[in-house]
Amino acid sequence: MLLYYLAPVRLRNTVALVCSLLFYAWGGLNFLALFLASVVLNFYIIRLMDAAAGWQKRIYLTLSILLNVGMLFYFKYANFFLENASTLRTALGGAELHWQQVVLPIGISFFTFEKLTYSIDVYRGVNKPLRSFWDFLLYIMLFPKMIAGPIVRFHEIAGQLTDRTAFETVDHRLAGFFRFALGLAKKVLIANVLGQEADRIFGMPPAELSAPLAWLGALAYTFQIYFDFSGYSDMAIGIGRMIGFQFPENFNNPYVSRSITEFWQRWHITLGHWMRDYLYIPLGGNRVSKSRLYANLWTVFILSGFWHGAAWNFIAWGAFHGLFLILDRLFLLRIYQRLGVLSILPTFFITVIGWVLFRAESLTDALRYLQRMLAGSWTELPPFSTEFWATLTLASVVAFMAALPRVERQELELLATTHFSLRRAVATTVVTSALLILSAGYIIGSHFNPFIYFRF
Repeated sequence: MLLYYLAPVRLRNTVALVCSLLFYAWGGLNFLALFLASVVLNFYIIRLMDAAAGWQKRIYLTLSILLNVGMLFYFKYANFFLENASTLRTALGGAELHWQQVVLPIGISFFTFEKLTYSIDVYRGVNKPLRSFWDFLLYIMLFPKMIAGPIVRFHEIAGQLTDRTAFETVDHRLAGFFRFALGLAKKVLIANVLGQEADRIFGMPPAELSAPLAWLGALAYTFQIYFDFSGYSDMAIGIGRMIGFQFPENFNNPYVSRSITEFWQRWHITLGHWMRDYLYIPLGGNRVSKSRLYANLWTVFILSGFWHGAAWNFIAWGAFHGLFLILDRLFLLRIYQRLGVLSILPTFFITVIGWVLFRAESLTDALRYLQRMLAGSWTELPPFSTEFWATLTLASVVAFMAALPRVERQELELLATTHFSLRRAVATTVVTSALLILSAGYIIGSHFNPFIYFRF
């Protein structure tokens, strides 16, 4: 950050790019050359596509899509298909397959989606391709969003790649610093505390799980994944704002949703928008028959589940959400409308069940865990630390207080602030510093610091 602020304006992109490359190399040096090669190929293919017309333009687009999806398929899904082929072959009496396990490069799903959006936006005429290869490389590799999003579509920051002077103000930097500290606190002071117990409970043999304990583990994970991923998004948005980039919002109090349809308008918003614009609408969107519309919805969410992870439980999670999106359109939305604010409860229940499918190590484990939740014995809970219960209570309050419209408006206004009075600037600095000190203290004193979305 100091290098960036000290550098002349004309060199700030260079500083951001070099630091982004170092950031990725720190965690994935073996794959840096591969990603750089893919970025070079994409850049020149899209330049050729922009200069072409008619069928030649479509060929270049197809080539770009095949290059990016092919990389994702190989690195993320080769093991999945080989494992299932081996299982099928063994079941039919054949020998088990043996292969070299493919290592998953960090952040490949987010890289792929951003390269695809660049290709498709240029093809559709939403934006002209960047003239500078280094600006394009910065768009793909920009370190705040590199590992786990938010998914930033090219047209959303195309202008900022070449000129950010309007956003490089003291107020924007203070707002970004506050957002970063808030996200870090959500991650380490809430998500990590709940995650330790969630991991312990999900790791227990099913026979040792009572129904209350299984529900407690599911609730702990439900809040862990929200505060972990939304905290990461806050940190990315905050750092981006500190260096002049305005990234899109990725979360908006998803657990106050009154239907699964609304949940997906509030959870991982950038992924939802990407799926809508680049999958659902090209499949026909709402302009098709009802049966085709339902099939499209289910297809998109099964693919969304598969994007999250190469395992059957992720596919089941996507299909589960797709099913409730269809049921919403068939009749559930009418029922929820009559329930009013109480519709938050059944929606949250459905969401918690879905997170069990997402968290379990396999589909079999997920079904066993759900069986204990829904049909296990009701015995007393074992003792838990005061820290855990206090954190779970805090997480519940923070996650649900936006059910009050006034609170939600105030929260959104606070996060959108870009101009501070002196009094408010001082208060924001004090709160930010306190959150940063508390979070740093926790990180120093704890070795448990997982990033749930790191592997996606």
